[in-house]
Order: sequence, then C-alpha cells, then structure tokens
Amino acid sequence: MRQDQGVSNHTPAEVPDTLFADADAESRWRARFTAARVSLPHWARDVPDRNIYISNASGVFEVYAWDRATDTHRQVTDRPNGTYNSAISPDGEAIWWFKDSDGDEFGSWVRESFAGRAHDDEPASAVPGSVPGYPAGLGIGRSVTVLGVSNDDGTTVFVARDGAPAQVIYQDEHDGGVSALSRDETLIAIEHSEHGDNRHPALRVLTLDGRTVAEKWDGEGKGLDAIDFSPVAGDQRLLVRHERRGQEELLVWDLGDDTETELTIELPGELAADWYPDGSALVVVHTHEARNTVYRFDLTSGTLTKLDTPPGTIGSVDVRPDQTVEYSWSNAARPGVVRALYSDGTERVLLEPPGHKAPPSVELQDVFVPSEGGQVHALYARPAGAPDGPLPTVFSLHGGPHSQDEDRFSAYRAVWLDAGFAVVHVNYRGSSGYGSRWRDAIEGRPGLTELADVAAVHAWAVEKGLADPAKCVVNGASWGGYLSLLALGTQPRLWAAGVAGVPVADYLAAYEDEMEPLRAFDRALFGGSPDEVRDRYVECSPITYVDRVSAPVLVVAGENDPRCPIRQIENYLARLAERDSPYEVYRYDAGHGSLVVAETIKQTAIEVHFVRRHLGL
Repeated sequence: MRQDQGVSNHTPAEVPDTLFADADAESRWRARFTAARVSLPHWARDVPDRNIYISNASGVFEVYAWDRATDTHRQVTDRPNGTYNSAISPDGEAIWWFKDSDGDEFGSWVRESFAGRAHDDEPASAVPGSVPGYPAGLGIGRSVTVLGVSNDDGTTVFVARDGAPAQVIYQDEHDGGVSALSRDETLIAIEHSEHGDNRHPALRVLTLDGRTVAEKWDGEGKGLDAIDFSPVAGDQRLLVRHERRGQEELLVWDLGDDTETELTIELPGELAADWYPDGSALVVVHTHEARNTVYRFDLTSGTLTKLDTPPGTIGSVDVRPDQTVEYSWSNAARPGVVRALYSDGTERVLLEPPGHKAPPSVELQDVFVPSEGGQVHALYARPAGAPDGPLPTVFSLHGGPHSQDEDRFSAYRAVWLDAGFAVVHVNYRGSSGYGSRWRDAIEGRPGLTELADVAAVHAWAVEKGLADPAKCVVNGASWGGYLSLLALGTQPRLWAAGVAGVPVADYLAAYEDEMEPLRAFDRALFGGSPDEVRDRYVECSPITYVDRVSAPVLVVAGENDPRCPIRQIENYLARLAERDSPYEVYRYDAGHGSLVVAETIKQTAIEVHFVRRHLGL
C-alpha cells in the first residue's frame, strides 16, 4: 500500500463527495444509476389488463401495479430495503409480494388488493397455515395455491384450497421447490434433490393431496427444470428443460399418457422457452456467446421462426393473449427498455419509466482465449476516445457461479470506463450458457478452476498491450467477490488491488451460517459437506491464502446477508488485521446486495475511489 498517500491500514472505507472533477462526468455516471428502470410486466391470467412490475422510480426497487385499461400506475410496496419477489392472482384482484426483514430473504408471502389498501393497514398473510422461510416456488390458481418454503428443515410444499388453511403435501430434508401448477389446478410439478445434488434436480408430479403421479430423472450430472404446464385447461403437457446432450434443450412431457417429446431445434448454444397462450407454440430464447435471439417454435409443424429483436440481451419475454410478444432488452451501449412486438411485425416501446433517461455507454468486444480447460469467452470494453496502449484494467468477475456476463447495459461497468479503466468480463468455467461440461468443470475444485481461466485472460490482455500489468484490479460480488479474494491470495503478482462485494471469505464458517439451499449447493459442488471433504473446502477457501495477500483490499458486506454471512467475512478481515495488511471495509444494513439506488451509488463511489487512490490515479 502507498503509505505516502496518507491511507492507513484496515480502516473504514472512504466515501468520496465526488468521483470526477468534471461536472458533466460526475452528473453522467450518477444519472445512469438514478434513471428509472422497469421490469417486464406480468399480467393477471384472466384479466390481462391488470399488471405488476418492478421499478426503482422511487429510488428503491419496489412493486408497482399497472392498469392498462386506464393506463394508471400505483406503487404497491414501500419498504426501506425494497421488494422484489411478487406475483398477481389469475383474477387480477390480489397482488402478492414476499415480505422479508432488512433484505435477509427470510419471511412470508403477503397479499393485498390490486386497488390498494388503506395507509395504516397491514397486508394479509397470503397463505395462512404455512411457515416462514426462504421462497421455494409459488403457484397461484383460481381456488388453489401451492407454496414452497425452504429452511433448515429442508423443503416443505403447502397446498391451500378455497381459502382454507394450508396443508403440507411434501416435506424432505433436501433442497427443492415448486415449479408449476397445472391450469386445471389438479397437478403440481416440483423439482427435488433427494438424490443429493440440487445442481442437477429431478422432477416429480404430485396431486393436490401429495400423491405421486409421475417422476423423471436423467441420472447423475443431468438436471431437469420444469418450466410450466400448458396454458390450456385440461392439457397436461409440461414444458421441461433438459441437458441430455450436454447443453440446455427442451422437451414436452405429457402427463396424460406419461410420454415425452424432445424438441429438435438446431441452434448453437442453449435454449429457454415458454408457452404461447393457446399452447400451440413456444417462444424460445436462444443464448449464444453472451447474446440472445428470440424465436417462435410451432409445436405441430416444428417450424422455427426468428423474431425481429435487436442484438443484445433479452432479460425476459412473454406472449400476450393477442399474440403480442413483450420483452425487456438492452446491450452494453444502450440502456434497458421494455418493447412490444406485434403480430403484424410492428414494434414500439411498451413502458416508459418517468424522469430522465440513462446516458449511453460503449460497446463490448468479444475475445476468445485458450486456457487449460478450453476456449474462454471474454467481453472487453475500453473508454470512449482512449488512446492506444495499455490501460488500468478492471477484471470484473460475475457471481453465480452459474451465471454469465452478457452484452447488457451496466451502469456499474460504465462508471469504471468513465474513470479511465478498461473492463474485462470473463465467462470462466462454471459459467452458464456454454454447455453442461463447461458449467460443471468446477466441481470438486471450485474457485481455483475459474481463476486459471481468469489468469489466461489476464495474460492475453497484457500480451496484447491492452492492460497495464502494474494496474490490474480484480473485482466482483457474491461468487465474484469470493473469486476476487481467492485471486488476491493465490495470484498475488497479478493484482494491484482487489474489490470483493458480499464474498465468501472463509468457506468453513460460511457453510455453518449460510441458508440451507446454499449448503446443499456447496455439498453438490464440493462432493460433500465439510465433515466429509474438509480438505477441499480448505483448499478452495480465500482465508487459507490470506497471508499471501499483498495488494490493498476493499470488502463490501451486508449485515443481514444469508448467502455470504457476515461472521465469515469478519474472520477474514481479522486475519488481514493480524498481519497489518492494507484493507478497508464498508458494511451496510441490508442483505446480499441492495435494492436502494442511493446505497448502490454510495458503494460504487467507494469502490472506484478506493481503487484510484491505491493505484495513484
């Protein structure tokens, strides 16, 4: 660390008043975060004019109601740390939302009238007779509700009929949850991991009293995801995603005669889908090399028709009863928008949030770098107008790990570019979107496997003269925060600074304190619990290598985080303090990230300021 800059070791993080001396630059980066955003609306099945969506228009991400018939909007929730999980009843009369405490993700579903409630009234319990926990799926019918709850006892599925108290129809110590309720409200599809691997779930179809109708499991290392039942009453077809040939594909499972039809769709990459409203076709989202395209697949003829969507990333897509395809979209240069594509081929922006628009950013470039496990796909951006030659570079590592960085708009990436940094995203082994083998390559040795790919991309960027080897920063949140801390200890010569948001820092302590679904995930990933394979957890834990950390570290942590709990972070920081290593910490009163825009801006400013200060920029 640079003691001559007056920065002491192990101090609370500095909060800068501004990041940029130039007023326009300062205004621009903040405007990207404060610009209102909206999610794809979700409508009531029987009253499609009644919709809900998520927006940050109030400065906090909350649930909103939209009556399309009158074009009126209403903010439904108003909580200090925001609200995200929500649903609407088929008749459009009730809005459901998940009520947790301070972002800890533990709580219960509540409901209120679409028209609103009196200011002082509390929303009613949505499923009386159920128990609090982490959400594990929800199906709302006209007279039946199916609710999945996950807690330290495992997974419990409740069924409530005609407003009566809920009854337990399934309970198991393993991780699982509710996937779908049939349109006639007689069948329930659940995913489960009774075979011991929640990363590759099996399927079971139950009656309302819990009797098993059918089961499907493709065997070890091959997961099945139930998407939804047909939208036609009495039609017992279930749309399923499988990975029998090493990538995510689609099949239709007909529960009426227990037959299945694998859908042959000849596209590279991986597929997701949902039903058209009449059950005759699917809207298919194709993912290939960090971008999406959308198709209509006719189930009778097998005809695949490409829909006219712009290049970039599709966040969500759905089809209205009149066949209008609505979707959320962005790319790296252009902020997100919700669009409607009509059956006549015309298109328009569907939902315009209020207020100013987010300033644009720059495009991402694709690079493919050989590594020990195969070719790594990375996405690279340089500041607009930057001179040729190496730049300070942020290697931004995504969370998950089963996620991927895509060609989507990011206010967070844009502020680093505005600050003069190049940004590199690495879709390391463990990322989704590149096939099962790539995703599962980290099993048995997570963290260290991904970092071999990160090192390969780092070497490429330095060799090509794009990254300044003395000013490379490793940065990420959640799993990306874990990888950042692990990189600082196992690859100390590569990194001049590190930023770790809500990380796993001490894996043994994290396993003890984290939510049960994540313990199940860890057991599947490592091949057992710490009692069974302790050496693997130790080998892959950042705290094991803390004595080798030489670069300054910033850790951002949520006080109420159930995924990466605070105690294990405190253990890591205490070890840094013992050896007088340079670190700073910022703790905030929420969970695994924040839904409050001002808090996100504050954290971003802290991170960029920390890195520039320690790199002497």
